[in-house]
Amino acid sequence: MFDEPFIYSTSLLTFLDELEHIVCLILFAWQAHPRYSLVLAANRDEFHERPTAEADYWDDHPTILAGRDLQAGGTWLGVSRGGRFAAITNYREPSEPSTPANRSRGHLVSDYLAARSEPGVYAREVQDEGHLYEGFNLLLGNRDSLSYVSNRGAEAAAIEPGVHGLSNHLLDTRWPKVEAGCHSLETLLEQDEVEAEALFDLLSDRALTPGDIPRNIEQHLAPERMMKHYFIVSDIYGTRSSTVLLAGHDGSLFFSERQYDARGRAIGTRRFLI
Repeated sequence: MFDEPFIYSTSLLTFLDELEHIVCLILFAWQAHPRYSLVLAANRDEFHERPTAEADYWDDHPTILAGRDLQAGGTWLGVSRGGRFAAITNYREPSEPSTPANRSRGHLVSDYLAARSEPGVYAREVQDEGHLYEGFNLLLGNRDSLSYVSNRGAEAAAIEPGVHGLSNHLLDTRWPKVEAGCHSLETLLEQDEVEAEALFDLLSDRALTPGDIPRNIEQHLAPERMMKHYFIVSDIYGTRSSTVLLAGHDGSLFFSERQYDARGRAIGTRRFLI
């Protein structure tokens, strides 16, 4: 991406570490469509060098369907054969020094998918153990209920029917991309059928592509610019995958993941019907 070899300064590496707390997006509608109890579209943004397995059923937990973080072993979003669903985003804390956590946040998702407890019960258990993890937002659901919990000021609670957005602050924080994404999702919900490709198009909107990571990050332009965008393209860090989930009122579950390379090109799509 750069015209000449670039040596990463300490300040740039610090900025890149903070990116984990900036650019993920989950847009979802709960009990807001005549055909679907849950309509969800999500982007996962991560370092391109972090090893990741594409969505599939896990060999060690055959009931779990999800992508997998091969570095820490958990996942960012997944479903189970029994109709359970969970997703997590990091909580952006650029002013706070990063401290080693006892456990990867991705295990909060996979542990729930492998468990049997109700979403609200699990959310309260996570709330009690939240201090063991770095900042997170966690969505937990099944065919009948959907709950949210964060260890940064939001106690476990059931989610009200409607359209919601979650990035790297508390649920429904009025960040520009969250508001714009919710508005776009509301428009799609006006149709009798919600098309998966329309949701992927929403997630890959690059009208405000941020471009190269600025060399002079001391101006603190990069975090604010990156926060505005659905889809991130960068040689170092960017949108690695998009996920669409449609949970029917009839109990059906459609799950699809699209992977992208460092140039923002789609390199594969996987579809599952449970």
